[in-house]
Amino acid sequence: MDEIQFKRAELEDKEIISHYFAHHTSRSCERTFANVYLWSRQYPVKWAIVENALVFKSEDEEHLAFAYPAGDPVDVRRAIEWLMDYCKGRGMPFQMYNLTPDNFAQLEEWYPGRFRIEYDRDSADYVYESEKLATLSGKKLHGKRNHINKFKALYDGRWSYEAITADNVEACFQMALKWRDQNGCEDDPEKRGEICVTMNALRLFEELELTGGILKIDGEVVAFTIGEPVCSDTFVVHIEKAFADVEGAYPMINQQFVEHECREYLYVNREEDTGAEGLRKAKLSYRPVFMVEKGDVTEVAAN
Repeated sequence: MDEIQFKRAELEDKEIISHYFAHHTSRSCERTFANVYLWSRQYPVKWAIVENALVFKSEDEEHLAFAYPAGDPVDVRRAIEWLMDYCKGRGMPFQMYNLTPDNFAQLEEWYPGRFRIEYDRDSADYVYESEKLATLSGKKLHGKRNHINKFKALYDGRWSYEAITADNVEACFQMALKWRDQNGCEDDPEKRGEICVTMNALRLFEELELTGGILKIDGEVVAFTIGEPVCSDTFVVHIEKAFADVEGAYPMINQQFVEHECREYLYVNREEDTGAEGLRKAKLSYRPVFMVEKGDVTEVAAN
């Protein structure tokens, strides 16, 4: 089998990775270059072009698994065959992660009954109608409108919203440092990883071609959010940070950001809840229109 070198994503890889994602679209939050780049600093994920398809490999001492290849179906199937041989050559079981139902349906068509998928509720992305997030219209979002109205009344004449630019990104960085200290990030590996991703997203905001929004009170940053389009009809919000002691800051930055930056997209993907009870409750309270399910695939029995 040909030797293919998997490598960590670097900024110079943006064009080729983005090209594959743009031509083989998904609403899954992982399918953007910025997501790949930022999180590959935290997890052992590398990429390569295999049989003209884009493949991501997650590997450490005990585990080897692949994301579903991005490419034309004929190339994807050839890549999967190559990956199965790759695993066999290493004496490892063939496994895949973050497969959507569409991915698995394609796999099942090619290899009937050969694989099984176990969906992970903690990894499912919440997708909302952008119009609903911006207007919060309807009885079910009445409570959210109340939060917004209370914030506007409380900070009348003192609050403002603006897009993140080269001129104000440093103010977001300083706010993120304070947020890190207030939320015990140094003592919690998951929080530490998340804040590192946030800092890098701000540091490379222009290079990664991200879109962001800032909520200010009396000219000071109290919340910011960062995202990007994942496909032609869906915008994904990767990062949202607000000071917990500013009542209503989270719902306000959510609503303002969608109103100003996401109205040209039908949907907004606000990513997964990672199984955190409070986060799940908050994300469900905004009434997602659907979820992007994702699961892990294992082989039932090799042919």
